Amino acid sequence: MSDYPLISWTEAGEIRSARWRSEAGNSPPKNVTVADDRIPADVAYKLICEGTGLLWRGDYQNARQLLQALARRIDKKSDRKNGKAADKAAADKAAGKASKTVAPKATPAITITQAFHQHRQAQAQRARILGMLLLPMEADYSVPLRRAPDLAQACTEVYGPGEEASVVSMREVLGLVGAHEWRKKGVPIPALGGSIHPYYGVFSPVRGEYVDLIVQAVLPTVDLAFDIGTGTGVLAALLAKRGVKRIVATDQSERALDCAAANLKRLGVNKQVELMSADLFPAGRAPLVVCNPPWVPAKPSSAIEAAVYDPDSRMLRGFIDGLSDHLTPGGEGWLIMSDFAEHLGLRARGEIQAMIDKAGLQVVGKTDIKPRHPRSSDAEDPLSAARMKEVTSLWKLKVKKA
Repeated sequence: MSDYPLISWTEAGEIRSARWRSEAGNSPPKNVTVADDRIPADVAYKLICEGTGLLWRGDYQNARQLLQALARRIDKKSDRKNGKAADKAAADKAAGKASKTVAPKATPAITITQAFHQHRQAQAQRARILGMLLLPMEADYSVPLRRAPDLAQACTEVYGPGEEASVVSMREVLGLVGAHEWRKKGVPIPALGGSIHPYYGVFSPVRGEYVDLIVQAVLPTVDLAFDIGTGTGVLAALLAKRGVKRIVATDQSERALDCAAANLKRLGVNKQVELMSADLFPAGRAPLVVCNPPWVPAKPSSAIEAAVYDPDSRMLRGFIDGLSDHLTPGGEGWLIMSDFAEHLGLRARGEIQAMIDKAGLQVVGKTDIKPRHPRSSDAEDPLSAARMKEVTSLWKLKVKKA
């Protein structure tokens, strides 16, 4: 644990320190003050906005309530900001009607791309503020606060065996607990006749439409397949359940490989699947190569976001560019992609097709499906205009004949 940075604060007239844990890779707050149940939420919010972390020494459940109070203040500030913008637009419109000689200054309409970047910025700011409420942890992951739950198992699953006392953001702790519950409960996948149990930081297959695309597609072979970026192992398991005799599944994340191994064993298909640590492809060629890369070309801000955001489309481009070198003659590459990025203005329409053409590949089939997740029809979502148009597709690719 010596690789973890130190966080320091003054308490009872003494300078104290502990190791700082952050799975998101956030730096520890430079200024830390001790707080407890007596601190008003407005004071806590002001201190945090000024850059001071609050190391909690009060009741654990009261800390959770304070976190909720901080979230309400963030939302209220955001609503107030949006309200002022709407009031200004209305005033400008009214002024234009009232005056025939003075034209109001036009308020440019916000684009969906700007809305996406503002949404991401707001999410980052929210995470920064809520991440400044801190909890102390002993070496065994016990939290020395009143009414604190037993967090040992949830923490061990993510951090490994405890070694030293540490300080952790309460927001991260709640994330660990939530991930632990998902890991226990699992995500039902009807096509598997069982559930996938995601680990913390490994993207959960809650969007079932891409699973349906794999289930419905006609297999070109049942001899061998590569699953590139396996994550929880859900697609490798589906291929195995569909009768593919051997699957080589790769991932760069050791946590993802551990997660996939546990899921494949639980589903009884582990003997058909070989897991391998690799950046994209394993050695050799296969008659079927499957990949479901991150769909949005943007920078992730945490481990879990790496399954959604792919800076400069690195994984997408890597898969397309390298596919011909890993397909057997006549083999198929299955690329599963959403067009959400196109609707956000982050990727040009036709850009994927241009990548495919440049790589010497051809599209021999394409199946589309509409998302079913709740946010796809949520009109209150700031990105609803893009979400309601989104389509997920399975592109079947082959090497062009010379």
